[in-house]
Amino acid sequence: MRRGIAATALVASLALAATACGGDDSGSDKSDGPVTITWWDTSNATNEAPTYQALVKEFEAANKDIKVKYVNVPFDQAQNKFDTAAGSKGAPDILRSEVGWTPAFAKKGYLLPLDGTEALADQAKFQPNLIEQSKYEGKSYGVPFVTDTLALVYNKQLFEKAGVGAPKTWDDLRKAAAKIKGKTGVDGYWGSTSAYYAQTFLYGEGTDTVDAAAKKITVSSDAAKKGYETWLSLFDGKGLHKADTTADAYAHIQEAFVSGKVASIIQGPWEITNFYKGSAFKDKANLGIATVPAGSSGKAGAPTGGHNLSVYAGSDSAHQKAALKFVNFMTSAKSQSAIALKNSTLPTRDDAYTAEVKADPGIAGYQGVLPNAQPRPALPEYSSLWGPLDTELPQIAGGKESLDKGLSNVEAAITKLVPDFSK
Repeated sequence: MRRGIAATALVASLALAATACGGDDSGSDKSDGPVTITWWDTSNATNEAPTYQALVKEFEAANKDIKVKYVNVPFDQAQNKFDTAAGSKGAPDILRSEVGWTPAFAKKGYLLPLDGTEALADQAKFQPNLIEQSKYEGKSYGVPFVTDTLALVYNKQLFEKAGVGAPKTWDDLRKAAAKIKGKTGVDGYWGSTSAYYAQTFLYGEGTDTVDAAAKKITVSSDAAKKGYETWLSLFDGKGLHKADTTADAYAHIQEAFVSGKVASIIQGPWEITNFYKGSAFKDKANLGIATVPAGSSGKAGAPTGGHNLSVYAGSDSAHQKAALKFVNFMTSAKSQSAIALKNSTLPTRDDAYTAEVKADPGIAGYQGVLPNAQPRPALPEYSSLWGPLDTELPQIAGGKESLDKGLSNVEAAITKLVPDFSK
């Protein structure tokens, strides 16, 4: 993620408000015709987008005075595209914003505060930690749309054969992995070298890469070092798969799990549909989902991910009013339930977890671990802090660099990202 900096481009964007809304939808503001709003959806164009497109048509049928120009923007391009567009004409009225982008765009003045608007009329229905994650300097700049977190996913049959249950601590996991290996011949656990996945080990020690409130870099603190030591130790031992530092590591880990070649991994709900495609989970009931193990602090936590729906601050009042109504519709219990059933994604509001939605064991399982999801601090630069770790952690796990040296390098890199933070 790019660093958030104080923006002056909003002044220009407001001056161009009439043309900024919906890009090429000139004339859509005429009083004798419907208002046309533009939505940039950043979901998977093949697996998820059709569900959203169907909901757009449903919204238009119920709101004849509003048309929605749906645009699917590749996720890996959307942040840069919106940043460029928000400072000139062509920005969409609504953006499906990754939770890490929301505070960064809010800091630049690109997003409309949503507190007290129709978009957040049902605020009390949403999970509090997700509302908190949509805020910047006390104001909400997005409505939680889909959410996710990490969990320990495991093969129930392999665990049962070894006579072990879901581990509560990392030490429990180590012992369970050894038993699974001894009883089944299969590795019990395969960890990731990705910074996002390693974040759970920091939370288990009650720390983070930075202390945003105190403006302090904590990635090499004693607590963080202890967390990373635990993370590193789980690549070596009976039933513990060695670190994969190749570019295809994610795919290797995923394939091993769904084919029953490893008994447990740390993974998110975006893989639910792919779990079920694997030979190990043709019986969906074989998929176990548990809170990530706790660290020495006794705490267990995983990062909260997902997306918000945000409204562009540069749109004129007519477009903003229509956009707020659309956001309210898309984040309603009915819409979120429909999305969950079609896309196997997690709703952000409790009343969307209907009996039909919870009949999917994957969704029901991840709903159970959501209370342990830890929202990211409202720090615009926060998501970018994982970049240096993604460079150093594979080197550490592969034995090419010591933990102390790697964390020292990370600390130096983070200092450049948040220069006003102390060490």
